[in-house]
Amino acid sequence: MKVVSRRRFLHLGLAAGMAAGSWHMLPGRLAAREPIQRPGQPKFKFSLAAYGFRSLLTGKRPEWTLEDFIRYCAQLQLEGTELTSYYFPKQVTPEYLNRLKFLSFTLGLDISGTAVGNDFCYPPGPQRQRQIQMVKTWIDHAAAMGAPVIRIFSGRPRNGQSVQEAHRLAVQAMEECCQYAGEHGVFLALENHGGLTTKIDGLLALVRDVKSPWLGVNLDTGNLHGSPSVEEAYHDMARMAPYAVNVQVKVSLTYAGRKRVPGDFDRLARILRQAGYRGYIVLEYEERDDPRAACKKWMQQLREAFA
Repeated sequence: MKVVSRRRFLHLGLAAGMAAGSWHMLPGRLAAREPIQRPGQPKFKFSLAAYGFRSLLTGKRPEWTLEDFIRYCAQLQLEGTELTSYYFPKQVTPEYLNRLKFLSFTLGLDISGTAVGNDFCYPPGPQRQRQIQMVKTWIDHAAAMGAPVIRIFSGRPRNGQSVQEAHRLAVQAMEECCQYAGEHGVFLALENHGGLTTKIDGLLALVRDVKSPWLGVNLDTGNLHGSPSVEEAYHDMARMAPYAVNVQVKVSLTYAGRKRVPGDFDRLARILRQAGYRGYIVLEYEERDDPRAACKKWMQQLREAFA
């Protein structure tokens, strides 16, 4: 009889559990995150981020509600709507979440995701616990709405922290939140958004060190502040693409030195096709024009690039 080592036995058991879809049976710590394996041809769906409509959704007398934004997404014939957490009421009730879910579904839209503004580099203490609890609360909200992914940040070194210490703290917090997210069937998507993720090496190091299948990358095409040139910026996008569970597209690309140049939708589409990406392409509009008119034009250009 062939003898199977304990290590091989555990490996086989884990593989069998993943093949069966038994994510709840996965151990707390796994191997480093590998690129996502997606069978078949690339597939793209389109959504719009509420963040691009912040001028309408904020202020003493906001012109729009999130319901208005959802209706606008339906008018554009999108597949999804991304409801940024910043524009929800301070007290989010189950009734309010159900109302958004009801409206989105009846208009033929997925709630493609939501987004939070966290910082996981705080040292142990009340502030750090508030950040972790906030993300867990939004995991609950996302699950209630049927949103499959939440965009998160890493945070930045503070108060004399070394990069290594900030990295350790961020990994620890993300692993705790990913454990909770996995129990609720929600992905966390780490964005290239300054701090530890300014350089894509730093972002990928975090993704690989967080031992959870419920973490991926939110590839933001505008935030390439650590890339020294436009060419390097697109190279960095290609490095992130195999780990992407969500893609947010800006009209402009910003690379090192805060230089802004027009984004190349055609080139982005080639990168995502090569990576086999299957998922949402979310327009996050940050230009100065009225988003109600501008997003119609840019969404059409996005669709043409990804056709």
